[in-house]
Parts: sequence; structure tokens; C-alpha cells
Amino acid sequence: MQRRRFLSTTLASSIAATLGAPAVHAQNALTPLKFTLDFRVTSQTSPFFLAQAKGYYKEEGLDVSIDVGAGSVASITRVASGAYDIGLGDISSLAEFHAQNAETPVQAIYQYYNRAPFVIIGRKDRGITTDFASLKDKKVAAAAVESTRRSWPMVARALKTSPELFSWVTTDFSARDNVVVRGDVDAATYFHDSAVSLFARVPSKDLSVLEYRKAGLHLYGNAILAGRLLQEKPEAAKAFLRASNRALRETLANPEAAFAAIKAREAILNMDVERERWAITRQYLQTAESQAVGLGGVQPAVLAHQIEEVNTVFNLARKPAPERVFNPTFLPALADRKVVA
Repeated sequence: MQRRRFLSTTLASSIAATLGAPAVHAQNALTPLKFTLDFRVTSQTSPFFLAQAKGYYKEEGLDVSIDVGAGSVASITRVASGAYDIGLGDISSLAEFHAQNAETPVQAIYQYYNRAPFVIIGRKDRGITTDFASLKDKKVAAAAVESTRRSWPMVARALKTSPELFSWVTTDFSARDNVVVRGDVDAATYFHDSAVSLFARVPSKDLSVLEYRKAGLHLYGNAILAGRLLQEKPEAAKAFLRASNRALRETLANPEAAFAAIKAREAILNMDVERERWAITRQYLQTAESQAVGLGGVQPAVLAHQIEEVNTVFNLARKPAPERVFNPTFLPALADRKVVA
């Protein structure tokens, strides 16, 4: 019986190879890739788990492991160090990293957030409205190194106000909701879609959301980054993007399978919260611009202006060229990156 099964399997494999059937990669033939998220497992990054659950990475010859992150800035150093092959990190911070590390191989290769979901959320009972001027002399909580906080000087510049408009109170990501709820601070920085944890504790009618994108500043947000992989295994990088882009398009069309994928990874997730989170996330992924340039793409002029802003605000020693920060040559074909509005 075992011999019969072995012979039939061998014969089937030989026939498939002869007829040119689609290759099914053997487990030991897969290229291992380590991917770091920017933060925890949530619906924000559910397309990556969908790609993993549905076998899209394996179809591309990849064995992808996905780890939680420590912030969208930390992902850059994780990839630069070689600890991870691919990561999800803030592109403004990547431009700054390039200015300080001119020879770094790390580049953005797929713009995940077409617009950065940066917001400051404040308590209305502390006098905070959707006007940034209402933050004057207030206390705003933020982690020590996080992209929303670091991008604030660019918003202040766009608003023609002082970066010292308010006082920062440094706190850990995990304590941010608590200090707002207790009233230790007047407001806090968030990725807009990460604020659903706060919305679950404070009625939205009692909060004001100040969106950076409404300050007249267009910023790209977290992008898929890669380092040495781009030189050593460029086809693996392209394969990762093809599989991830495929899953992102499917999630934008119908997110339920992606929600099931993250629930399988993190059983404690509240899926009502995750649906609310994704409703916010998709506003920053699928924009009017992404309809024009395709998912994952950028407009060179917009990116160049963003890098100019980073250079000016942080007084960088050198200004990196946009093509060093973002490399579009690994993107799937434009037709494969289009989505139905």
C-alpha cells in the first residue's frame, strides 16, 4: 500500500512537470522571510494574515513568518539590522534614517498607507475642538519615539504655528488610553485606526479628532520596507508584494476572510472593534490618489515634498533623494494594483 502511494505520487509529479502545470512549492523549497509589523495584530494589517492563511505566500515560493512590532519607527531599525527581511514602517522616519545612514540598503517598496493616519484626539471637556489652536497650553500624551509625535513639527509648520503649542507628556503606547480617560492629559496622539480602543471607553461625542491630513499637509504613512533582501533576493521581494497586494485587494472588496485570519492568530480579538478599526483604516489605504497611482504607489512630487519637509523640520545633515527612499521597481503591475472605487 505504501509503495502504491509512493508510485502514484511520483507519477503525478512527473506528469505535472512534463505538462507544465503550475508549480506547487515543496516545503523545503520555500524561501523563508521574516516580516515585522509596525504594532500588534489587528485589522489594520489583516491583509498580510489573509495572504498567509490562504497560502498566497506559499504559492509565490515563500515561507513568511509575521511578528508583532514595537512601533512604526522601530521597524526600520529591525530591517536595517538584518533581524527582519521586511517590515512595515513610517516613510518620513525612513527619510530621516537615510539622512543619518547614507549607505543603508533599506528602502520603501510598497506604500501601504497612502495617507498617514496621524491624529491627536482630545477631550472636549478640556476645551479641545477640531481646531489645532485649541491645543494651546494643553498636555498631549505620546510615546517617546513614535511617528505621529515626530511628525507634529511638520503640521505646526503647515499651520504656521509654534511646535511648542502644547506640552508633550511621554507615556507608553499601552498606557495612552488610561491617561486620557483619567484626565492626566488633555489629549494623546494616535494612528486614527488605533484609537478604537479609546472610543470603546469614551463616547465619541466627548472627543475631538484632529487629523493631520486636514492641516493641509499630505504625508505618506507606513510603507513596506526591505533591506539587503532587495540585492540578495529581489525576486523574493517581488513575490512578497504580489501576494500581499493580492490579499489587500481582496480585503478591500470583502474583509471578512481577513478578519477570520487575524482571529485565528489572536483569539482574544473583539471582532466588532476590529470591523470598526478597518472602516477607519481603509480611508487611509484607498484614497483618490491610490485610485490614480494604484495601491502601493506614490506620486514622486508628493514624496519629494514630504522629504523636503522632513529635511527642513529636522535640519538633516543631508537630504536623501526620493528614489533612494522609495523604490518602485518591485511593485506588481499597475493593472494588478487597481481597485474598484
